[in-house]
Amino acid sequence: MPSQLAWIDHDSTARERTLRILSLFQEKESRDELGLGSIRDSFADQLFPGTSTIQTRLRYMLFVPWIYHSLEDKRLPAANFAVQADLLERALVQPLMESDDLAGVFGKTVGKSLKRLPSSVYWAGLGAWGIRLTPFSQDEYHRRIDEVYRRRGTLKTLEKDAIARGDDVDQEQRLATFSWHPRLPEPPVEFPAKIDFALTREEAEFIRDRIQVACPDSLLSFLVLHCKPADTLAPWQHPDYASFSTQHQELLTHARLFSETMHGASLMYNIQLAKLKNHETLVEEHQASFNSWIDSFPLDEVREWSISRLWELTIDHGHSVTPQTRSFIQQWIEHSRKSPEDLLANTDALNLIKRREMKLKGARSRFRNQRALEQWGGYSGVGRLVYRWPNVKVLLNDLYQGLSQEQSC
Repeated sequence: MPSQLAWIDHDSTARERTLRILSLFQEKESRDELGLGSIRDSFADQLFPGTSTIQTRLRYMLFVPWIYHSLEDKRLPAANFAVQADLLERALVQPLMESDDLAGVFGKTVGKSLKRLPSSVYWAGLGAWGIRLTPFSQDEYHRRIDEVYRRRGTLKTLEKDAIARGDDVDQEQRLATFSWHPRLPEPPVEFPAKIDFALTREEAEFIRDRIQVACPDSLLSFLVLHCKPADTLAPWQHPDYASFSTQHQELLTHARLFSETMHGASLMYNIQLAKLKNHETLVEEHQASFNSWIDSFPLDEVREWSISRLWELTIDHGHSVTPQTRSFIQQWIEHSRKSPEDLLANTDALNLIKRREMKLKGARSRFRNQRALEQWGGYSGVGRLVYRWPNVKVLLNDLYQGLSQEQSC
């Protein structure tokens, strides 16, 4: 029986706990001490386009355009546009904190003083899903808004003349003046004074349709259309894996093997730092984790793994992989293939990790900078790569809850 998310029945306490665990997991996974981010993000962007590890709840994908749309309707000039948008985003904190679902609220601990606004976190995703139509960066959108108003005014005149002549209105020309998708659902009447994270059926269907149109070949689109939320630790453990396309299964297989193999490199890095710091407890803890890694390491699969195919699947998909990164990864894989149980005694493998970190961090390397070593918290990149899956699970569950709502009349 597929394991469903524990908080699928609107259990806000369980949902809060899940988001808290997710936050801790992100910290462990996202620290890219060995320069694996380009491969990690290439997999994640192909599997789950538009997502990120700092997105929390799905309805922010509507909060942001609703705020901007309201300012455009008022024809707020560029001089005040960014400031007013900032104020409205910060004003969301209080009504969300007054709702019965606080998990994932931006500004939950600092209130309106939050440093990173939802719009900056969701801007790329809004574009990837086709909800945001303006091609500009957020700052450029703010600066160019007066141009948008002028184009709309010009177009309105042209359309009026076309109608007078009996000509058809150019729909493509009209669409070019839209900053946001024309079928964006209307916000609730009391927005933004009263709001929560529960999607309506109409809102959920809109987001589902945007993902389907904008990212039709992604695993995200398949999960949105065909699968219920599943509470697994990684996407390749999904109970519906057998129904995934051959393309998605291949991508997940390479993503899994990359995660499994490079996890050992991250653990070795932590072991070396713990020894350098003479922290016996940490050494024992990381070595125990390393031993567990060896016990579960899929050695036969890794020995049969086509690394050339790994590069075909990950390079030139919006992320550049440097020759140095490729060389490091390939060398580590070769060391792991030979004899994983002997890696901690393998001087070449140990030096490979050390040189990689020193190359990436330079003067801030923990191997050469005593202060950096002293400031090390004891854990760096020890979480397995799961390619934003914890965040994606939350977003999928929010969508599923919305799609489960009764259709409003």
